[in-house]
Amino acid sequence: MAQGSIIWRCRTCGNRSRGACTHPKAAYSIVYWVGKRQKWQSVGRNKKDAERRLVAVLGRLHDGTYRPAKPITFDEFSAQWLRNYAEGAVKASTLRRYRGFITHYLNPAFGSLPLTAITPETVQQYMSRAPQEHGAAPRTVNHSLVLLKLMLKHARQWRYLRENPAQEIRRLRVEAQEMDFLTPEEIRLLLQHADEPFRTLFATAVLTGMRRSEVLALQWGDIDWPSSVVHVKRSLFWYTLNELGGTQVSRWRFMEPKSKRSMRTLVMSPNLREALELHRLSAPASPHDLVFCTKDGSPIDPRNFIEREFWPALSRAGLRRVRFHDLRHTYTALMIAQGANIKFIQSQLGHASIQTTLDRYGHLLPEVQRGVGERLDAAVFGHTQGAAGIPTLV
Repeated sequence: MAQGSIIWRCRTCGNRSRGACTHPKAAYSIVYWVGKRQKWQSVGRNKKDAERRLVAVLGRLHDGTYRPAKPITFDEFSAQWLRNYAEGAVKASTLRRYRGFITHYLNPAFGSLPLTAITPETVQQYMSRAPQEHGAAPRTVNHSLVLLKLMLKHARQWRYLRENPAQEIRRLRVEAQEMDFLTPEEIRLLLQHADEPFRTLFATAVLTGMRRSEVLALQWGDIDWPSSVVHVKRSLFWYTLNELGGTQVSRWRFMEPKSKRSMRTLVMSPNLREALELHRLSAPASPHDLVFCTKDGSPIDPRNFIEREFWPALSRAGLRRVRFHDLRHTYTALMIAQGANIKFIQSQLGHASIQTTLDRYGHLLPEVQRGVGERLDAAVFGHTQGAAGIPTLV
């Protein structure tokens, strides 16, 4: 049976008596033998962590799964994980999100720590401190925890870790947030103060619930005029200059929509159909068959049009600065107000689960269900007032 020990030592002065020095490099180390070679691993200033680490290492030595690799820090592992896994496994938009979480939250919190020094306690400390230390909203911290769990899951599979220290950590409580959306009057004001072709672009977003990337990737061939429907088949992705890394390639490309459910067929209202037909008469010819494009037919830069067209139109209309994505919420609020079936709304939004639709928009439903009791009485008893006529139920 493999054996080992726990030793306190200072890498600065060499002292092996706890409390004899105050140097920051004084910590517990575990010592064990691999064949005829003695191995040392610095763990930290918590003796229980050192004990758990020693048990884990000796267990791997005993069952033959020990991996004799140099200690790897979290920031080294995160770079390796992005390169060896994420870059080939996820969409470009997801990869961008992963890099953002790692750069802004995970590396500042764990970057200099060896992977083996990350414990459930250190992860829990990150969860409790991140909102203050990193200025992150609880929802953002929860998203970063999901990513951390995925990364450490791969670290365990690649035998850098025996267990995933983040696995049992629970998410922070998140207060329900009201979705912002425009009222019908505000929609009319926005469209009145928008210039073409962006007036039609905004109307398309409001009356279909398409995401910005989907609207900007819409092609004329996606519109079924006889059936008055629009097929969502792709989205538009723009690379940042940092992501291009100086390479001379196009800054944009078409991608599949967010999920399989996002490839969907949308009902086109008569007014939207008329607006698109008029827009087609004056729209520039596009080699990419784009419905909304620049004068030379190339895709519209999403950031530029928000800053140069969307926000100025809101300002001219005297409206608050909502996000373009709030036009999607506006569409949903309109559908709920019209009494549309929630399953139909799910299909139009392209949500993978109806639970997602209910979680995000369920708070709007009670508003449109006022009077349901009166309508129920009218359907059963033929009147809306007076309960005296209800027969006794036996």
